Amino acid sequence: MRMHSHALFVLLLCSLLVGAATAEPSRELTYKDCHPDDKAVLLAFPDSWSSSWAPDTLCCDWFAVACDRSTGRVVGFSVFQDPSFTGTIPSTIAGLTHLEDLFLHHLPGLSGPIPPAIGKLANLSRLEISWTGVSGPVPSSLGKLKKLTQLDLSFNSLSGAIPVSLRTIPGITLSRNRLSGAIPQMFLSESAGQDVYLDVSHNNLTGAIPAAFAAVNFTHLDLSRNGLTGDASGLFGRGKELQYIDLSRNAFDFDLSGVVVLPEKLFHLDLSHNAIHGSIPAQVVDVANLLAFNVSYNRLCGPVPTGRNMARITRWWYSYVDQFDCIDVSGSRIVLK
Repeated sequence: MRMHSHALFVLLLCSLLVGAATAEPSRELTYKDCHPDDKAVLLAFPDSWSSSWAPDTLCCDWFAVACDRSTGRVVGFSVFQDPSFTGTIPSTIAGLTHLEDLFLHHLPGLSGPIPPAIGKLANLSRLEISWTGVSGPVPSSLGKLKKLTQLDLSFNSLSGAIPVSLRTIPGITLSRNRLSGAIPQMFLSESAGQDVYLDVSHNNLTGAIPAAFAAVNFTHLDLSRNGLTGDASGLFGRGKELQYIDLSRNAFDFDLSGVVVLPEKLFHLDLSHNAIHGSIPAQVVDVANLLAFNVSYNRLCGPVPTGRNMARITRWWYSYVDQFDCIDVSGSRIVLK
């Protein structure tokens, strides 16, 4: 009986070892190789994108590809500073349904439009296509990406209007393109409760900024080097989270004194090259973190505030003092026409 029990134990142990050995390749496949559907999508990419990939190798180890090691799904695709990376962005990229991050940066050989099909990547949280030759409009379909928190389409040749559909994305960089028209009235209107980063500088935008911007919780706002007009005083105010604002080289026209209250956390303010009038707010001396201040090339008059934090930032306006229409420095009024 003892011999029989011992034989059964040995047989059971052997079967467990064999089972473990046969299960190991399957576990390894799940851990290293991407999902077959994702692999098929990747292999259908243009040759300039996929030439370094061997079909019989593990695609989670391929250049530019990042996988979720527990599921094998492709969650990231990133290419940086590769001059050999050419062609257009394939619409089939929408087949990577679990993609969370897509980065295409500093690729001068990348051209053509941004395919609207990218709007089908429901899990995408970060999208960057920057410093490339892509052109055409910003796809309105990007507004369907409800998980998207960061959108960077800077330094391209994009044209047309800013889609109002982007109103829910809290981090947007569209600088250095050829975008035109007015900023949509409902743009960023659904960002309530979120800190918002917006950079649309160096474009051809015109018209007034949306009145609703006064209620947006901007932390970083750059509207510089456009053709924007009207009153931008609503962007300021006590209690706002605004830290960086650049409205330079537009045609804004409002009274800087009086209703304008600088936010307490502000460290960078550039209002130069506009048609802003009034005087420099005395409160500027109390903005403790203010490091950069430029209000040159406007229509300001009156005394330059002194004291407290002004010693470290006087270089920002004394360098430009001869560009004011009139300004009172150390009791002496200087009138410049």
